Amino acid sequence: MSKRNVVVLQHVPGIDVEYRPRNYFWAIDTNVPLPSGITGETRREIFRALIEADSPVPEGLDAEVLDETTREAWGQMHPSHMGGEYLSPRRKDEVEIARISLQSVTSDQISIRARRLVGRIGYRIVDEYPEFSKYVCHPASSVAPLSLRELIALMESASEGGSIIFPILVMNSRYSTPAELATFITVTSDFYATLNVTTAR
Repeated sequence: MSKRNVVVLQHVPGIDVEYRPRNYFWAIDTNVPLPSGITGETRREIFRALIEADSPVPEGLDAEVLDETTREAWGQMHPSHMGGEYLSPRRKDEVEIARISLQSVTSDQISIRARRLVGRIGYRIVDEYPEFSKYVCHPASSVAPLSLRELIALMESASEGGSIIFPILVMNSRYSTPAELATFITVTSDFYATLNVTTAR
């Protein structure tokens, strides 16, 4: 990693920032459905709850993306249901390794993705407003999966202003109380179980 990507993290007991997943692509290779394979955040949360409760998953709920008619009907139930539904589909051999969720009216989502390349892993970040946003990943690729520290560094350097998260908090600080800001953004991952705990500190 270059010096520009070194992030100083506050020590949190029980959190290993040097943790590195062994493989991002085991679920693709074994046909195991993960919540992160669903672009819509509300559908993903329902799917996760059903799996944890060992309950059947309704047909179509776990689709990666919805067709236009179903998406419109889903959004009419509540604006927040649209969160993530306008993210671009994953590319071949691509997985989402982290998700930044905003408690906005339409529950806007930002997806950090890893793609299997020849001998390397490529990274990109997408959101639901590609015409307005631009992200540059540092590193753009790696030989092995990122450590938790490296993933956080990537998120802290991918936006034009540096951090992805900080400018969002600043923009919303005029309209939110400190308590509301504390829960405005959540970060989750199927590959880094402690990511949300770490970025909240």
